[in-house]
Amino acid sequence: MKNIALGRYLPLDSFVHKLDPRMKIMSMLFLMVAVFLVGGDYPFVAYGVLFAFLIICTLAAKLTITYVIKSMKPMIFMMVFLTIINIFAYKTGTVIISIGSFKIYSDAIINTLFIVFRLMLMIMITTLLTATTAPLDLTLGIEDLLSPFKKIGVPSHEIAMMISIALRFIPTLIEDTQRIMNAQASRGVDFEEGKLKEKILGIVSLIIPLFVSAYHRAEDLADAMEARGYSPGKKRTRYKQLKVMPKDVIALGVSISMCFIVFYIGRYNAF
Repeated sequence: MKNIALGRYLPLDSFVHKLDPRMKIMSMLFLMVAVFLVGGDYPFVAYGVLFAFLIICTLAAKLTITYVIKSMKPMIFMMVFLTIINIFAYKTGTVIISIGSFKIYSDAIINTLFIVFRLMLMIMITTLLTATTAPLDLTLGIEDLLSPFKKIGVPSHEIAMMISIALRFIPTLIEDTQRIMNAQASRGVDFEEGKLKEKILGIVSLIIPLFVSAYHRAEDLADAMEARGYSPGKKRTRYKQLKVMPKDVIALGVSISMCFIVFYIGRYNAF
């Protein structure tokens, strides 16, 4: 668990790191839309094109494939769970495996792969954003993108601050979880073996200290922000001003083009 990479920022010197955070957030949104728009008879071809594009972006950001794989670890349980649900839910198509009365159909396999590919692509897109954008830049970018909604009473700065804090503390909570698991294991708690009741008690012994630790961290953060004069709703100035450069517009244009390409391939069988 300590090697989980989801939500971590890596301060590397790359082209992607230097892009404007607003353009990266918008690019992420368009690529997410592309993931959900894919359908038709050839969705896996479209997903393959999008996957290749994300691999190129990952290499351009000087990230390793291993790092991206680590970011998918938190979703392994969900992928396994969805696989089991689909195997029992889908009873259409040809029979792939037959063991007595238990049968696995082709539609179950296809639908499972479809969902797994979606999750993988979504994690890759999110990891690419969080690993190449500092938490402060992410906050400023989200706030600027939400600023037009201030006219209807939407607290853009507060929403941006909450999102950035949540992303920032994902690695911290993961580290706390690992620390508590090690401490409980040294006291004889077994999280992997034993009866169901023992596993439930082990999970409870993990969740309660983790909740207390998260509460204390939130309280310390609130005290630190208050000590530094932070006040929600007040007019604030910025030391760092965001500025859109031609390369940022080009990067956004490439992401939008990729969204349309993926949609076209999936819907109209371009290949």
